[in-house]
Amino acid sequence: MNENDTILSLVQKPSRYMGGEVNSIEKDREKCRLSFALAFPDAYEVGMSHLGLQILYTILNNQRAIAAERVYAPWPDMEFQMRKRGIPLTSMESGTPLNRFDIVGFSLQYELSYTNVLTMLELGGIPLHGQARGDGVPIIVAGGPSAFNPDPMVPFIDAFAIGEGEEVILEISRAVMEGKKKNYGRVGLLSSLADIEGVYVPSIHGKEKIIVKRAVTDLNKSCLPLKPVVPLMKTIHDRVTLEIARGCTRGCRFCQAGMVWRPARERNPETLKEVAEEMLASTGYDELSLLSLSSGDYSQIEPLLASLMDKYYEQRIALALPSLRVETLTEKLIDQVKRVRKTSFTLAPEAGTQRMRNVINKGNTEEDLLKTARRVFDAGWRSIKLYFMIGLPTERLEDLEGIVDLAYKVLREGNNRRQVTVSLSTFIPKPHTPFQWQRQIGIDEIIERQAFFKKTIRHKNLKLKWHDGRMSLLEGLLSRGDERTGALVERVFSRGSRFDGWSDQLTFHRWEEAMKDLTINVDDYLRQREFIETLPWDNIDCGVTRDFLVAEAEKFSRGELTEDCRFGNCHNCGACRGNLKMVLAEKDKAVTVKREEEEAPNEAAKFRIRFAKEKTARLLSHLETSTAMIRAINMSGLTFYFSEGFHPHPKISFPFATSVGIESRDEYADIQVRRPEEDIENYTVTINSFLPSGLEILQIEEVPCESESLSLFISGHEYEIYLPGECADIFLSSMNEKIESFLNLDSFVITRERKGKYRERDIRHFVSAMSLDRGGPKIDLSIQFNSEGSVKPTEILKEVMGFDVEAAKVARIVKRKTIFSKESVFNAKRNHR
Repeated sequence: MNENDTILSLVQKPSRYMGGEVNSIEKDREKCRLSFALAFPDAYEVGMSHLGLQILYTILNNQRAIAAERVYAPWPDMEFQMRKRGIPLTSMESGTPLNRFDIVGFSLQYELSYTNVLTMLELGGIPLHGQARGDGVPIIVAGGPSAFNPDPMVPFIDAFAIGEGEEVILEISRAVMEGKKKNYGRVGLLSSLADIEGVYVPSIHGKEKIIVKRAVTDLNKSCLPLKPVVPLMKTIHDRVTLEIARGCTRGCRFCQAGMVWRPARERNPETLKEVAEEMLASTGYDELSLLSLSSGDYSQIEPLLASLMDKYYEQRIALALPSLRVETLTEKLIDQVKRVRKTSFTLAPEAGTQRMRNVINKGNTEEDLLKTARRVFDAGWRSIKLYFMIGLPTERLEDLEGIVDLAYKVLREGNNRRQVTVSLSTFIPKPHTPFQWQRQIGIDEIIERQAFFKKTIRHKNLKLKWHDGRMSLLEGLLSRGDERTGALVERVFSRGSRFDGWSDQLTFHRWEEAMKDLTINVDDYLRQREFIETLPWDNIDCGVTRDFLVAEAEKFSRGELTEDCRFGNCHNCGACRGNLKMVLAEKDKAVTVKREEEEAPNEAAKFRIRFAKEKTARLLSHLETSTAMIRAINMSGLTFYFSEGFHPHPKISFPFATSVGIESRDEYADIQVRRPEEDIENYTVTINSFLPSGLEILQIEEVPCESESLSLFISGHEYEIYLPGECADIFLSSMNEKIESFLNLDSFVITRERKGKYRERDIRHFVSAMSLDRGGPKIDLSIQFNSEGSVKPTEILKEVMGFDVEAAKVARIVKRKTIFSKESVFNAKRNHR
């Protein structure tokens, strides 16, 4: 076992770092002219949920000359092990250290990930400051929504890509490839990047040049990942994400995304259906999410949803609409969504009174919300989530009371028996919005408002959630920060701050101490600004003009609404320029024939699978193994039978869960599918091609549908525990003595701890055989289990053999054989490897 494997055995979630996922691409770097590391400064499960990163990964790897690989921020437990052993941060695909790439591109989605950027640079062997980097050091670029105010990260980033990245990322790559060919040094390479539209190079441009954002004019011609990388672990959004539209015309005055991603552009339904089919076929997912800033505003949403549901109902693929305005959720949409599985409904009224909804230009009413809630509850949903903001400009006590009243009214629409979750976030005046000049409330005011809701929302079916006010304060500080806040980020990083956007990782006292050391007054950044003031992000042109933002800021103070330009007059916001204009989807030309929602007449068949779980796959949890198997079977063309109820699941069962870290050559699962036309054995190769490295199906055979659970046949397992190859004879003799001593005992009691509770258990009778094989050297162990439980091989190592906790975790343990108490379909003829 090498050192990287050892580390994986010691961290919480090893599947974050394993690589080898389905659809990941590893090229021969020697044959490529450029290497590009796509760096996401958050945990793997967050980064793998981000569609933008998958898009850029596909675009770059579609170029023969470019090798694009991924890297994510290591969780603190992994960072500790890396620093302890001097191991650098490397890419998922080839394990290449970060400092050996030509370009490292960071996706800045959230200000509280800034300390993670510095962590990744340092662990990757790259100087933190751009001015300290010489020739041969990667060019560090960054993009994403937080790049619309680049100032806090200017000391650390060489170049910022402002706006949408599909086109500019190739221009950046080509410029660096050409510069390498001409033997440009760092200054020459940065000068080449500075000539690209939409690229801000602080060391060259300064604040004088206005950088205009990049945007894609026709989404139908833009790349979508037909074969997205399929994560090994459960991610934040564990599904196929299909971007149906980009940009928004609603004009909510607090919403940065609604301003900077204008104009609204939609993809055509025909394109979306073709892409959905390929993405589902290449991933095995059972859920499809239709993504946009407001999915209900997509002009062809009802026919698109109906067409997709008709096509995928038999496969029980659920559809999700993750972003909905209350007035766009029609009965037809609800009826379509609920056909397979009731995915969650989250509605965002944002404010509790009509006055405040007018201030923020939300454009919907209380009746819209109540009517929608009534429809959702009547359709069978048992819960709704409501998002509100506190601290909005001109907020009064009556506006807070309005949120409470509205929450109770929604609850009454469900006859007080349904669950309503009220989620509160603090308003942050983001750059490039009409509210960018407004004041953000301080931490004491946040706590006071949250306390108000804790006192007034008191019902067993009303659940209250709130965003950590300390995080909101930091986000506000950084989102409107200048270059001084970059020094703050570096100071708290040097003191150990990581993953500041995770409530269980935030160390707010470090930020307070650093602000005090640097004499940074947070109120200077949260205060109200005047229209005539120069703002740190004034050199960035987001597409929407300053005059429009000022006009909207003046209108909100009068409580005036601005209508949606999709349905009314143009407001001259500035977003439509040249060929960049609002584009609505064409009507679907294909004729959809609705299918009857009944099971196909295919006969059900039950198959027993024997499979191996070896090498890095040993680090997959039981859930991760099950998910990988389900997806691979889906991709093979087999069709599962599903359980009944609101949340149908594919019929697959595993008799026992093998502990994480243990290899196995003899695992089992039963599946129930529609009887395939071909011989089932023909599917083995196909399924294996879609499984992550280390998982392999060895055998598939049919068993009667009414056969008993496989767990009833199994009485134990045989293991091989490999000892270090350089073991001295005296060590092996000691091991042998411990084994003999244990076997001669009638009883061996250990103490187990679980959730703070301790319990004694006699494990001797669970061990039927144990011996030392000096030739391995290894321990051969046979364990049986019964109604009282069993014993884990790691417990034998710790309690009987005297291994410490870390040594037991990293020991190579292989389950070589499953012991059957009676005849099994594989019992007589399985071939052990």
